Amino acid sequence: MEMIFGPRPGPVPGDELPDHYPWPERGPEADRQPWVRAMMVGTLDGAAAGDDGLSGSISSDVDRDVFAAVRRFADAVLVGGGTLSAEGYGPLRATDADAAARRERGQAAAPVLAVVSGSLTLPLDPDGFTASARRPLVFTTASPDADRLAALRERCEVVQSDGDHVDVRWVVDQLRARGLWRIVCEGGPGLLGQAADAGLVDEVDQTISPMLVGTEQTPDAPMLSSAREFELAHVLTAESFLMCRYVRAGAEPGAEGRA
Repeated sequence: MEMIFGPRPGPVPGDELPDHYPWPERGPEADRQPWVRAMMVGTLDGAAAGDDGLSGSISSDVDRDVFAAVRRFADAVLVGGGTLSAEGYGPLRATDADAAARRERGQAAAPVLAVVSGSLTLPLDPDGFTASARRPLVFTTASPDADRLAALRERCEVVQSDGDHVDVRWVVDQLRARGLWRIVCEGGPGLLGQAADAGLVDEVDQTISPMLVGTEQTPDAPMLSSAREFELAHVLTAESFLMCRYVRAGAEPGAEGRA
């Protein structure tokens, strides 16, 4: 992998990838504002999925290496229930080396998986996401299906909102209250759109896949109330894929607050 635009052009060894996706420095715990990273992959013709409706079919090993690096020192990985089910999320864990490095940074040994689901129709097989190193968080509505709620509570920490809608700003506030401010948001499009429209997205890590596949399997996303601008921080490349890192205009990793 090579950086072709950014602060350190040249070869990028795999073990140094996380260094190119730094999290901001934060002050005292009470003042720590969340930093939300959106992870996306898209083709040359704008598709977010292949003919199977999944993002994995337009991805590659190099894209997955960056995906893992971006997650590596996160506090929470945020995902919608539909995406979690469709993409077949497995357990979220950390290697022994990463767990040790995280503890040295004052973090828990592994990130926590945070799932947003109003319906609670989530896969509960024993080898799936519920087998993560840390008990997953599931954010849902005030009155979900009682049987599904009971089944989830056996395997996850379930947090219910006050109404019949799960607001992403409330979710991020809940994560921050738990000291989970380094957040990777992995979609789907609805959740990412809500986060962007609420002004919560600080960073976009966008992979451009060198494919033309058509957009029939790509979900429509509603227009945002206003455009959100980002600045290009770096571009990595390998195997004709481009891995672009964008930071919210006017913000730097390390800057407090939001514009």
